[in-house]
Amino acid sequence: MSRRLRFLMPAFFLLGFGLASQVCGQEKAQTPAPTPEQAPGTMALPRSTPESQGVDSVGLCEWVQAADEQVDSMHSLMVLRNGQVIAEAWWKPESAEKPHILWSLSKSFTSTAVGLAVTEGKMSIDDRVLEFFPDQAPEQPSANLRAMRVRDLLTMSTGHQDPPSLGDDQPWVDSFLNQDVPHKPGTHFRYNTPATYMLSAIVQKVTGETVLDYLKPRLFDPLGISNPRWDESPQGISIGGYGLFLRTEDIAKFGQLYLQKGRWQGEQLIPEAWIELATTKQVSNGSNPDSDWDQGYAFQFWRCRHDAYRGDGKDGQFCVVLPDQQVVVAMTANSRDLQGQLNLVWEKLLPAIKPQPLPENPSGLARLKSAVADLEATR
Repeated sequence: MSRRLRFLMPAFFLLGFGLASQVCGQEKAQTPAPTPEQAPGTMALPRSTPESQGVDSVGLCEWVQAADEQVDSMHSLMVLRNGQVIAEAWWKPESAEKPHILWSLSKSFTSTAVGLAVTEGKMSIDDRVLEFFPDQAPEQPSANLRAMRVRDLLTMSTGHQDPPSLGDDQPWVDSFLNQDVPHKPGTHFRYNTPATYMLSAIVQKVTGETVLDYLKPRLFDPLGISNPRWDESPQGISIGGYGLFLRTEDIAKFGQLYLQKGRWQGEQLIPEAWIELATTKQVSNGSNPDSDWDQGYAFQFWRCRHDAYRGDGKDGQFCVVLPDQQVVVAMTANSRDLQGQLNLVWEKLLPAIKPQPLPENPSGLARLKSAVADLEATR
């Protein structure tokens, strides 16, 4: 690769100013912080107390403590309700300003680039994959390869039994196109990171820019996401399926944008129709009702229990969107148990969310501040 992937070490805690202003026990009236829709030009998300947004700070505290004790190891978390940051924490030595590797959470950003390119008329999700690479196609492509569409890349239903192996022996696009396609595309879900690389390569073909450069003025700059980094293949193509580095708050902004149906500070950055399509179940991927990996797959987003959806990366990188609760959860980690990490969101956070604002709770806020004050990552 042109730039080597690397792990970033875990970090220290930061508590939102809306939270910290309450823990001294002085209850004073606060003007509600504006939502991202109401705050033109702001770069940071607005902060608020949990109770003012209808979330029990004691429940948040219990969730943080459980995550610290049971997840090996958390690196950061941030919770938004109604567009307001109500809790945030970093496990030393992570920090608010330190980018974190997203692993496969990068895929949801690649999907967004595809949606924008489709919106601009540069491509269609029903275009055939081979049409973009006529000079790299096998001499006699199989019928299944000829039938493969962009839609099949998005839904991880390319027809592969074994995902292609991408290495230094040949260009990555060539490796993908030369892999056997035994199943009819669109009928066989198989998690396939090289398929996301192909989406990135297609976006670069039709726009003349890497996915990173293409998204900068359309997504990263409007959200106030500065200096995003995305590793590239030896051919100079953003890897797509992994390799993106962002801060925790950047992940939260991305989730909030999707929760707001693509609208940000009065501007429609992503069409609402694409948001709906990209986050709605497109293919079945299992039948276990207790697994968040068996609830269906969309366009590089996973469906979750509790009618939620998420971007999802290796080792516990999550952007979880709960539309019914108007909540976004951003998490980074080096976790050994991703399902266990998500279970704590359902078991601890969900019960703390109420339909209406709650009375302010200075003692609960103090407990929460104490819970996040000296967190340290174990790995």
